[in-house]
Amino acid sequence: MAYTAIDDPEAYFQVLTWTGNDATSRAFTFDGDTNMQPDLVWSKIRSQAYSNSLIDSVRGVTKWVSSNETGAESTSPSQGFLTSFDSDGFTVEDGSSAIANYNTNTDTYVAWCWKAGTSFSNDASATSIGTIDSSGSINSDAGFSICSYVGTGSNGTIKHGLSTVPEVIIMKNTGHDTNWGGYTTTTGELGEIRLNSTSAFVDDDTMWNDTAPTTSVFSVGTNYNTNHIDGRTYISYIFSSVQGFSSMGSYIGNGSADGPFIYTGFRPAFVLCKNTELAKSWFLLDNKRDTFNPVNNYLTPNRNNAEGADDSTVDTDFVSNGFKLRATNDGQNESGDTFIYMAFAEAPFVNSNGVPCNAR
Repeated sequence: MAYTAIDDPEAYFQVLTWTGNDATSRAFTFDGDTNMQPDLVWSKIRSQAYSNSLIDSVRGVTKWVSSNETGAESTSPSQGFLTSFDSDGFTVEDGSSAIANYNTNTDTYVAWCWKAGTSFSNDASATSIGTIDSSGSINSDAGFSICSYVGTGSNGTIKHGLSTVPEVIIMKNTGHDTNWGGYTTTTGELGEIRLNSTSAFVDDDTMWNDTAPTTSVFSVGTNYNTNHIDGRTYISYIFSSVQGFSSMGSYIGNGSADGPFIYTGFRPAFVLCKNTELAKSWFLLDNKRDTFNPVNNYLTPNRNNAEGADDSTVDTDFVSNGFKLRATNDGQNESGDTFIYMAFAEAPFVNSNGVPCNAR
């Protein structure tokens, strides 16, 4: 019996926390047992109301977009940036502004980091895969792809690089003031769920051209968020579930402190969720900001707010094979509402040798 496809999640995903020291340049090393060179670093200052920052190896270390903003990508040196993706972490250059993205003295930070690592490029006319050229970096083992393409303004299809059907797509027009486009298998291809917004599911057939992704391509329509303007560059982060490492899906809230249990097949390191029916914030929890249950130091990727600390209405237990909601807030557990979630592993429930992981 196959228990997990990945015995060592730290080879593909790690969470890092730190306290700033105001050094101009600073190298960070992951504290896991396995070295990992990241290709996507999503970071947030926890102690201040300041924007999320997403930097990837496809666009380059000096270019960041924010999950709580609609603006184009920034290269502002005053706010800080990465200078390299390293063999087991990353190096930052601190900004000159009073609050910076990475290393302001005494401020606390967190980064969620994914490994891709294998470059791909697709000439659609030559390969007959997709109708729009694409390129990027993929990790098929981990079900993760970073895909870049230039919009055409016409309905089209784009090679995503994975050999599995994407379950989550998060994308941004990097050169224009637009919402983040979001696809999940739960919300489907008839509209979008926006990472930068509290909005519920938005019905819009121009987003994904009313066409679900396949094992080779995803479809885009003519919406600003996916493909509206000829010549605009888009970046997309694409995920599919991998047994024992990642899980994407949905649950129904019950409004109770004895909330639903969501089976993932692993002890989570990261959980992101959103009410699809109400205008409520996203909630992001992880295993490094809370090292024991309940997990309740939350961040909201659609806002620049500082970390919400020790909030009992957000209580969630990370257990050996999933997560259990103790939350009673309507952003995580409104009775009868549908919620989407995305989770990544700290450890598989049972490894490939049949050895179970411990509970927290």
